[in-house]
Amino acid sequence: MKLPITNYYFICFYLLVSFFFTTGVAASIDYPKSKTVEVFDIYHEQVVADPYRWLEDLDSDETKGWIQAQNQLTNQYLTGLPEKEAIKEILDQALNQVSQSVPFREQSKYFYYYNNGDWQQSKLYYKEDNQGSEKLVLDPNQFSEDGTVALSGVSVSSDAKLLAYAISDGGSDWKTWKIRNLETGLDLEDKILWSKFSGAEWLKDNSGFYYSAYSEPQAGAELQDVNTNQKLYLHKIGEKQSSDLLIYARPDEPDWGWGPTVSEDGNYLILHVSQGTDERNRIFYQNLNDSNDSFVELIPELKAQFRFVGNKGSVFWFFTDLNAPMGRLIAIDISNPEEENWEEIIPERNHALRAVHITSGYFLCHYLKDISSEVVLYQTTGEKIEKLDFPKNGTISSISTKPESSQLFFSFSNYIRPSEIFEYDLSVKQLKSIWSQSVPGFNADEFTSKQAFYKSKDGTLIPMFISHLNGIELNNDNPLLLYGYGGFDIPILPNFSTKYFSWMKMGGIVAVANLRGGGEYGETWHRQGMLHNKQNVFDDFAAAAEYLHQQGYSQPSKTVIEGRSNGGLLVGASLLQRPELFGATLPGVGVMDMLRFNKFTIGWAWESDYGSPEIEDDFKILIKYSPYHNIKPKTCYPPTLITTSARDDRVVPSHSYKFAARMQAAQSCQNPILIRIESRAGHGAGTPKDKVINYISDMYGFALNTLTSN
Repeated sequence: MKLPITNYYFICFYLLVSFFFTTGVAASIDYPKSKTVEVFDIYHEQVVADPYRWLEDLDSDETKGWIQAQNQLTNQYLTGLPEKEAIKEILDQALNQVSQSVPFREQSKYFYYYNNGDWQQSKLYYKEDNQGSEKLVLDPNQFSEDGTVALSGVSVSSDAKLLAYAISDGGSDWKTWKIRNLETGLDLEDKILWSKFSGAEWLKDNSGFYYSAYSEPQAGAELQDVNTNQKLYLHKIGEKQSSDLLIYARPDEPDWGWGPTVSEDGNYLILHVSQGTDERNRIFYQNLNDSNDSFVELIPELKAQFRFVGNKGSVFWFFTDLNAPMGRLIAIDISNPEEENWEEIIPERNHALRAVHITSGYFLCHYLKDISSEVVLYQTTGEKIEKLDFPKNGTISSISTKPESSQLFFSFSNYIRPSEIFEYDLSVKQLKSIWSQSVPGFNADEFTSKQAFYKSKDGTLIPMFISHLNGIELNNDNPLLLYGYGGFDIPILPNFSTKYFSWMKMGGIVAVANLRGGGEYGETWHRQGMLHNKQNVFDDFAAAAEYLHQQGYSQPSKTVIEGRSNGGLLVGASLLQRPELFGATLPGVGVMDMLRFNKFTIGWAWESDYGSPEIEDDFKILIKYSPYHNIKPKTCYPPTLITTSARDDRVVPSHSYKFAARMQAAQSCQNPILIRIESRAGHGAGTPKDKVINYISDMYGFALNTLTSN
C-alpha cells in the first residue's frame, strides 16, 4: 500500500560546488543536492520510507538534471587521475588487436565474428568449406556512427541462404529482427519489432522462423514498463509482422515465457516453458506433421530443469537435474511418456554437468570439475567412451558442432591464458589450434594463478581463484580486486580478461570467488545461495576478503570489491554489512532496491531467486539486506563508484540513482560516493569498444587511486 505524498523538500536543487584534490583524493566534496520526498509504503504492517522515489521517473527534467550534475561531479573527480590514464593505455593496446569467435556451421558455410582491433563492433563473416576467401555478411559499425547500435543475435536458415539478425539500440534488450539474403547480401523487406529475450528458430523448410515478442509498450515507457505475457509467433518470409501466426500464448499465465526448438529431423517443435528466471521449466511439444496443431504437455509441472538435447524418432533426450542436482541425461519416448517409463542414459556424476551435445552419433558432455572444464564422450546408449584430451585447468566454451558431423570447435581460456580456438576431429581424434588471442604486454610466464579453498561463516568450503604477477610479496600491502556474483545458477568461470590483465599489470591482485548461488556445483550450490539462503552469498564474499587478508595478500584499506547486476547487489549489501573490510567498492548496474525490483521491465522474473516483497516471509529476508534500505545515516562508508546506464532496461538505472542519492546523504566522512551514468548503453551487451575502455579505466583508475592513497 502506498500513502500519498504529503511534502517535498527542496534544498538548492542540483547546486554543484567545486572541490579540491589532494593526491587524487577529494579533500571535500559538495554533492549535487538530492531532494527528499515523503513517500511511504506499507509491507506487512511495516512502514518503509522511500525518500528518493522521484528518481524512478527517468524522463523527468528533475531526474535528467540530477544525472547531469552527478556526471559532472564524477567526471571532474576522475579527470586527470594518473592511474586512470595508465589503465587506459594498457587497455588501448590490449583491445586494439585482432579478435575472433568460435566458428559455427550451416551447410558448407562457416560463420564467425571478427574484429581487426580498430572497429567498435565485430563484423560477421563466413567462409565456404572453412577455407578460401572470407565473405562479409554484416557490419554492425554501419548501424550507427558511435557504435551504440549493435548486433544482438543471428540465426541462419537450414539451407544457409537466409540470415535472421537482430539489432539492439543503445544497449536495450529490445530487438528488431531483419532478414538478409546471403546470396545477394541484401535485406528483405521483413521487419519484426518488440521482440525481447528471444532468438529466431527456423523451420527446416526455410519458409520462416519462430520468435517471441511482447505487446508494443506505451510511448516513452519502452525502457521501464513491466514485460509480461510473452507470445510465440511464426514469421513467414516475405510477410508483414501483422500477418505473423500466433503459435502460443497464455494470458492466464503472464509470467510464462517460450523457448522454441525445432528438432533436427524437422518433425517436432519443442517448447521450453520458462517461469521467470526459475531454473525449473515445463516442456510442451507439437508434431509439425500433424494437422492438429495443438501442443502436448509432456512435462506440465514445474519440478526440475529440462533441456532438449535431440531425438531419434519418438525418443526425446533431455538434460535434467530431476533427482540429480549435478545433472544427468534421460530419454523419454513420447509414445509412452509416463515418468515411470523414463530411461536414464547418463547418470549423475560428482561433477556438474553443464551441457550435452550430439556429434557424430555420440553424446558430448561438458562437466565442471572444481570450476575447470572436462569433456567426456558417451555412446547414445550411455556407455562412457573416453575423456577427451582437451586443454585442462581452465574453461572450454562456445562448443560448436552438428549432430551428423565429427568436427567440433571450441575456445579455451583461463585467468592467465588468453583465448585460443581449437578444432577437433572425432574421426581421427586430432586437436588443432586455429587461432590464438594476442595481448601486447602479456607474457604468461610473468603471471601466476591458483585456486584456493576457504571456509565461509557456516564452515562451507568456497573456491576462489587468485591471480597476479610473479614475485608479489605477501606483505598485506597489495592492491586487491575481489570479484563475485553468486546467483541465478550462473557459474563464474576462469577466462582471460583484459580488464583483469590491466589490474595485474599495475601490480594488483585479482581474486574471483565462486560464491554459493551460482552454478559451479549444480543445483544444490545454487539453492544454498537463493531465496532465504541469500545471506550465505554475502557471508561467502566477506569470508573471501578475510581469508585474503589473513594470508597476507592485502588488507582492508587496499581491497576493492566489484560486481555487476546481481553482483552489484552483492557489492552494495557487502559494503553496508561489512564496510570495515574494504577500502573501495565498485557496484555496477546493481539491483539495489529489493522491495521494488519487481515493478520494472523483467524484474518480476527474479522472484525465483530473490523471493517477493509481497510475501511476508520473503519480505523479512529482503528488508534485511536490501542495499537501498540498509544505508545508515551519518556513517563513514568506503569510497564508492556506482556505475549504471541510462538505457538499461534489465536492471533499470533508478536502482543505482536512488542508492547513490541516499549514500551521499548518509556519508559522514570525506570518502567519495560517486555515480557514473553512461547515456548510450544498457546492461552491458553490445557496448562499443571505446565505451568499454573508458568504463574500465574510470573504474579501476578510481579504485587504484583510492587504494594507493590509503
